[in-house]
Amino acid sequence: MSGSNFVDYIKIFCRSGKGGAGSAHFRREKYIPKGGPDGGDGGRGGHVIIKGNRQLWTLLHLKYRKHILAGDGDRGSGAMKKGADGSDIIVDVPLGTIIRDAETGKTLLEITEHDETKTLLWGGRGGLGNTHFKSSTNQAPKYAQPGEPAIEGYYFFELKILADVGLVGFPNAGKSTLLSTLSEAKPKIADYPFTTLVPSLGMVPYRDHRSFVMADIPGIIEGAHQGKGLGLRFLRHIERNSMLLFLIPSDSEDIKSEYDILMGELQKYNPELLDKRRILAISKADFLDMELKKEMEKDMPQIHWCFISSITGEGIPRLKDMIWDELNKGFY
Repeated sequence: MSGSNFVDYIKIFCRSGKGGAGSAHFRREKYIPKGGPDGGDGGRGGHVIIKGNRQLWTLLHLKYRKHILAGDGDRGSGAMKKGADGSDIIVDVPLGTIIRDAETGKTLLEITEHDETKTLLWGGRGGLGNTHFKSSTNQAPKYAQPGEPAIEGYYFFELKILADVGLVGFPNAGKSTLLSTLSEAKPKIADYPFTTLVPSLGMVPYRDHRSFVMADIPGIIEGAHQGKGLGLRFLRHIERNSMLLFLIPSDSEDIKSEYDILMGELQKYNPELLDKRRILAISKADFLDMELKKEMEKDMPQIHWCFISSITGEGIPRLKDMIWDELNKGFY
């Protein structure tokens, strides 16, 4: 998933269809000069419907689509004929998409399951024909209802990556390398910060043909909750992960301090993130001997942790076991 193709935020104009007007027609046939009202109802306007599609990973297909317009309902006609309903428009989005009103910022809906459908905008109801207004005191009503107007406005489509495990760490912590080791994903890897500018997903195989999905979230820096380093764009992708895997390299000056900074950024962005299950992995363990590992253990944060090396494979099986156990707590 290249950076140019990953789109997780768009603003787009949407409009439902307006309802068709009812008919004020009167029946006129040979030998029936005063047949009475026979105007049909107008058709309803089309809805704008949002549908989840697990084959999509980005909002790229909507990036250059400036308008989403449903069809208008047709007018009613004589002989009690109802106007045709306006055509609905169905918009496929990746799982994890939320839609907000661009004017108020209010969240209107979210899509989290494949084939899940929710109506963003309802089409206007068709107007009633004049037959509905006939009464004993008004035998020949010459009026009918107009159709209801369309609903329109600008809306934000925002994608929050859905994954079982979200990788959290500073830039250049080795997250992309770990993801490529655990899965078939091929994120960009280089020896400099901010190599990863968009999230990457990988399917991690586990025992007995089981698996879980891991997301490589771009690196977080201090002040990310204020938008530094595109932090707000990155942090929102953590919200939908079932659990968090913190990754801190063994050559860090102070592992506990780095962990506290990362936790602080999550708390300032959204305190609910602290309720997620989390594990700490100390990467680049191939640089450490047993004596140094013993010394480092004394200052570890109060969290389940392990040493790993994406190069030698040290600790990788244990890490996968720890992740699986955390993901499935309460299910056995």
